[in-house]
Amino acid sequence: MERDHASTDELLSMCAARGLTIPLRDIDDRDRILSILGTQPTLTGAHTVTVVKNYTKRPRKWSVGDFVRYFNARYKALGGILRQRKELQGATAIARVKEKRGRESVSIIGMVVDKRETKNKYVVLTLEDPTGRIEVWVSPNRETSETVKEVVNDEVIGVVGQTSDDRIFANAIIFPDVPQTHEIKKGVTDAYVAFVGDVEVGSKLFMREEFEKVVLWLSGQAGTQEQRDIAERVGYVVFIGDLVHGIGVYPGQAEDSDIHDIKEQYREFARYVKMIPERIQVILIPGNHDAGRLQEPQLPIYEDFAADLYAMPNVHPLSNPCYVTIAKTATHPGFDLLLYHGYSLVYYATNVQSVKDAGGMKAMHEVMKLYLRKRHLAPTHGSNTYVPDPEEDPLVIDSVPDFLVTGHVHDVAYVNYRGVTVINCGCWNDVSDEQIRRGLEPQPGKLPIVNLRTRELRIMNFYTEERRKAVQAKREATG
Repeated sequence: MERDHASTDELLSMCAARGLTIPLRDIDDRDRILSILGTQPTLTGAHTVTVVKNYTKRPRKWSVGDFVRYFNARYKALGGILRQRKELQGATAIARVKEKRGRESVSIIGMVVDKRETKNKYVVLTLEDPTGRIEVWVSPNRETSETVKEVVNDEVIGVVGQTSDDRIFANAIIFPDVPQTHEIKKGVTDAYVAFVGDVEVGSKLFMREEFEKVVLWLSGQAGTQEQRDIAERVGYVVFIGDLVHGIGVYPGQAEDSDIHDIKEQYREFARYVKMIPERIQVILIPGNHDAGRLQEPQLPIYEDFAADLYAMPNVHPLSNPCYVTIAKTATHPGFDLLLYHGYSLVYYATNVQSVKDAGGMKAMHEVMKLYLRKRHLAPTHGSNTYVPDPEEDPLVIDSVPDFLVTGHVHDVAYVNYRGVTVINCGCWNDVSDEQIRRGLEPQPGKLPIVNLRTRELRIMNFYTEERRKAVQAKREATG
C-alpha cells in the first residue's frame, strides 16, 4: 500500500502494525501521521534508509499572512542557531538598541531587508527583527568589508558593533554557519554511495550508452576488476532530480525530446532503475524538469506518473529538498544526507560578489558552502519559487548534514567544508550546441562515489573519448 495515497485509517493501521503510538492530538492529522511513519528506517540487507524529513503537505491557497508567518518562522529557527554563538548570547532587541544614546557595544540578530552602498564605499544593511528595523554600517576599511560581500537579502545574521545615534557600526558580521567543532564522520565498513546528477531521460541528448554502462557496472557486469569490486560494495544510489526531460519546461522543448509522453519518460527511467540490484537502496528526488510543482519544497514525484518506481521495494521517492539517514546501525548513527536539486544555485553564482570572485558558474562548491554558512538553501526572495509554509521554513538547514548534495547545473564540484562533504553532481545529457555557443562547460558522464568508511570521494568517468573529441572540435569551430 502506498503511504501517500492511503486513507487516514489505513495509515493508523500501518502505525499499529509497527507498534507506533500516535498522540491523540494528531489522530486526524494525516501529514503528521505520514511524518511519524516516514521516520521509521527501511532495512534491506545491511543497507538502512531512515527518512528524517520528507515534505508531503498538500497544496492549498496561501495568504499574505502566510508569508509573514513563514518569514517569522525562518527568523525564529535561524535566530535560535545564532544565539548559540558566544558573541550573540546576549543579543538585544532592535527596539531597545534604538533607545540607546551615545556609543555602546551591542549585538543584534536580524533579517536583512536591504543592502546598499554609499558614495564613500560604506555598505549599509537594513536589519529587522520582530521589534523594529535599524541600519548597520560596514566600513570599507575593516575586515567586515570582505564578509559583507556575501550578505544577501532575507537571510538572518548576527551583528556585533557600536551604536551611534540611530545606527550601528559593525565590528563583526556573524552567519549561522556550521560549527567549527563539527567533525567528519566515518563508517566502519567499505560501503559506497553513488550520486547521479540530472539524467533527463526523454531528451535527444540523453547519453543512453553511457548511462547503461553505469547500470551494468552497478550489476557487476562492466568495468575493471577493481571497479567491479567497488560495485559489489555500493549500498546506495542517489538520484538528485531531473530524472526525466519533462514536458513544457521551456519554450521549444518538444524539439529537444525523443519521448513526448511524460509517463513514458518515467517508464523508461524506471526500466533502468529496475536493472539496479535490489540489494542497493535507491533514493530519488524531483527537479525542475520532473512532473509536479516548481515551488520548493517539491513534493515527491507523483505516483500517478511513476507507478513503476513506487512498485520497487528498494526505491524511495522523496521531496526536494529532503533529509535522509543511511547506513544506520545499532552501533553507528549513520550518515545524514541533505538532498536538494539546486534551483537557486544559478542565482547565487551570478549575484553574490564573493562567489563571482571565486569563479561564479564554475565554482558551484562555493555556492554550496554559502548554503551552509547561511544555513539555508535559498534565503533570498526571487532566488527560487517557494511554498510560504506558515508553520516552518522547510529550506532552513536546521541540522548539520554529513553530505550536502545538489545537481541542476550539469557541473561536477566537490569539497569538504567543516566536516560536511559537499557534492554537485554532473549530468547524463551530452553538451549541446547552445551550451558551446554560450561558453558553458558542463561535465556529463561523471559519477561521484564515496566510500563511507574513509569518506574518500572519487569520480568515475563514463564519458567516451569520441564524445569528448566531438565537443572539442565544435568548441574550436565556434572560436
